[in-house]
Amino acid sequence: MPLSKRERRIKIKSRIRRKLYGTADKPRFSVYRSNKQIYAQFIDDDSGKTLFGVSSLEKEILDKKDVSKKEQARMVGELAAKTAKEKGVENVVFDRNGYLYHGRVQSLADAAREGGLKF
Repeated sequence: MPLSKRERRIKIKSRIRRKLYGTADKPRFSVYRSNKQIYAQFIDDDSGKTLFGVSSLEKEILDKKDVSKKEQARMVGELAAKTAKEKGVENVVFDRNGYLYHGRVQSLADAAREGGLKF
Protein backbone atom coordinates (compact mmCIF):
# COMPACT_ATOMS: atom_id res chain seq x y z
CA MET A 1 0.00 0.00 0.00
CA PRO A 2 1.48 3.39 -0.93
CA LEU A 3 2.35 5.92 1.73
CA SER A 4 0.07 8.87 2.29
CA LYS A 5 1.44 12.33 1.68
CA ARG A 6 1.86 12.91 5.43
CA GLU A 7 3.58 9.56 6.04
CA ARG A 8 5.96 10.22 3.14
CA ARG A 9 6.90 13.64 4.57
CA ILE A 10 7.51 12.17 8.04
CA LYS A 11 9.75 9.48 6.56
CA ILE A 12 11.76 12.08 4.63
CA LYS A 13 11.85 14.34 7.71
CA SER A 14 13.37 11.63 9.91
CA ARG A 15 16.00 10.86 7.28
CA ILE A 16 16.94 14.55 7.04
CA ARG A 17 16.94 15.11 10.82
CA ARG A 18 19.56 12.41 11.33
CA LYS A 19 22.05 14.68 9.56
CA LEU A 20 20.95 18.16 10.74
CA TYR A 21 21.82 19.53 14.16
CA GLY A 22 21.54 23.06 15.49
CA THR A 23 23.64 24.70 18.19
CA ALA A 24 23.40 28.04 19.98
CA ASP A 25 25.93 29.55 17.53
CA LYS A 26 24.39 27.94 14.45
CA PRO A 27 20.72 27.12 15.18
CA ARG A 28 18.48 24.93 13.06
CA PHE A 29 16.15 27.04 10.89
CA SER A 30 13.08 24.79 10.73
CA VAL A 31 10.14 25.43 8.38
CA TYR A 32 6.59 24.17 8.84
CA ARG A 33 3.83 24.87 6.39
CA SER A 34 0.15 24.21 6.78
CA ASN A 35 -2.49 24.73 4.12
CA LYS A 36 -3.04 28.34 5.17
CA GLN A 37 0.05 29.47 7.12
CA ILE A 38 3.82 29.08 7.17
CA TYR A 39 6.03 29.06 10.26
CA ALA A 40 9.79 29.29 10.84
CA GLN A 41 11.64 28.51 14.06
CA PHE A 42 15.25 28.84 15.16
CA ILE A 43 16.09 25.85 17.36
CA ASP A 44 19.08 25.06 19.58
CA ASP A 45 19.24 21.24 19.64
CA ASP A 46 21.99 21.21 22.29
CA SER A 47 19.65 22.59 24.94
CA GLY A 48 16.45 21.43 23.23
CA LYS A 49 14.99 24.93 23.16
CA THR A 50 13.37 27.07 20.51
CA LEU A 51 15.23 30.38 20.43
CA PHE A 52 12.52 32.29 18.57
CA GLY A 53 10.04 31.86 15.78
CA VAL A 54 8.12 33.84 13.18
CA SER A 55 5.05 33.01 11.15
CA SER A 56 2.55 34.36 8.68
CA LEU A 57 0.33 35.13 11.68
CA GLU A 58 2.57 38.08 12.63
CA LYS A 59 0.68 41.39 12.70
CA GLU A 60 2.66 43.09 9.92
CA ILE A 61 2.01 40.16 7.58
CA LEU A 62 -1.64 39.64 8.54
CA ASP A 63 -2.40 43.33 7.91
CA LYS A 64 -1.58 42.93 4.21
CA LYS A 65 -4.69 41.70 2.42
CA ASP A 66 -4.90 39.96 -0.97
CA VAL A 67 -1.38 38.53 -0.77
CA SER A 68 -0.60 35.10 -2.23
CA LYS A 69 0.72 32.33 0.04
CA LYS A 70 4.04 32.41 -1.79
CA GLU A 71 4.32 36.14 -1.13
CA GLN A 72 3.43 35.53 2.53
CA ALA A 73 6.25 32.99 2.73
CA ARG A 74 8.65 35.56 1.27
CA MET A 75 7.60 38.09 3.92
CA VAL A 76 8.08 35.48 6.68
CA GLY A 77 11.59 34.78 5.35
CA GLU A 78 12.46 38.47 5.40
CA LEU A 79 11.06 38.83 8.92
CA ALA A 80 12.97 35.74 10.08
CA ALA A 81 16.24 37.15 8.74
CA LYS A 82 15.57 40.54 10.34
CA THR A 83 14.72 38.96 13.71
CA ALA A 84 17.77 36.68 13.54
CA LYS A 85 20.05 39.66 12.87
CA GLU A 86 18.60 41.46 15.90
CA LYS A 87 19.26 38.39 18.07
CA GLY A 88 22.81 38.03 16.74
CA VAL A 89 22.27 34.93 14.61
CA GLU A 90 23.91 34.93 11.18
CA ASN A 91 24.67 31.29 10.31
CA VAL A 92 21.94 28.66 10.41
CA VAL A 93 21.30 25.06 9.37
CA PHE A 94 18.25 24.97 7.07
CA ASP A 95 15.71 22.25 7.89
CA ARG A 96 13.00 22.01 5.24
CA ASN A 97 11.22 19.49 7.46
CA GLY A 98 10.51 16.94 4.74
CA TYR A 99 8.92 19.41 2.34
CA LEU A 100 10.18 19.71 -1.22
CA TYR A 101 12.43 22.71 -1.80
CA HIS A 102 9.86 24.28 -4.08
CA GLY A 103 7.13 26.90 -3.92
CA ARG A 104 6.56 28.42 -0.50
CA VAL A 105 9.53 26.72 1.17
CA GLN A 106 11.88 27.96 -1.56
CA SER A 107 10.38 31.45 -1.42
CA LEU A 108 10.93 31.61 2.36
CA ALA A 109 14.51 30.33 2.09
CA ASP A 110 15.45 32.71 -0.72
CA ALA A 111 14.06 35.71 1.18
CA ALA A 112 15.94 34.68 4.32
CA ARG A 113 19.18 34.45 2.32
CA GLU A 114 18.56 37.88 0.80
CA GLY A 115 17.95 39.18 4.33
CA GLY A 116 21.46 38.11 5.34
CA LEU A 117 21.15 34.60 6.77
CA LYS A 118 23.85 32.16 5.67
CA PHE A 119 22.98 28.51 5.08
